Amino acid sequence: MTPLQLLSRPMIGAFFVNAGVGTLSNPEPPTEMAAPFLDKLREKVPLPGDDVTLVRVNAAVQVVAGALLTTGRAPRTAALALAASLLPTTLAGHPFWEQEDPGQRAAQRIQFGKNAAIMGGLLAVVSDANHQTRAHMLRSRAKARKRVKASKAPLPR
Repeated sequence: MTPLQLLSRPMIGAFFVNAGVGTLSNPEPPTEMAAPFLDKLREKVPLPGDDVTLVRVNAAVQVVAGALLTTGRAPRTAALALAASLLPTTLAGHPFWEQEDPGQRAAQRIQFGKNAAIMGGLLAVVSDANHQTRAHMLRSRAKARKRVKASKAPLPR
């Protein structure tokens, strides 16, 4: 892992762990905020009827995936799960297009943009081709070492 990854992944992951724990301990406010979005979504997608459970599942995904990202375990999978969990959170929590008040609209647009930027960072982790390249490089080096050792072996008499 690069020094930048050692710093950036825990910063992003800890944000989600903290947010998820907060939602798990007090799910009612986010559930109230999500209810109109979930009602609209149910018109197109079959979802369970219990909004609190859906909000808690989303929060649990954020806690688990945030912890995985923070510790550097399965970072690409964790980042993908976090980006997926952030999408409904953003659409439900910051529908700036529905705000009549210009001040509220601007505030919600800022929060929407912040979440979109975080999603962009998460997708950058998901697309980290360097991770695959590094693993491939290590395997190639190991194979090369084996070939060198085999070539230096004494010839049988």
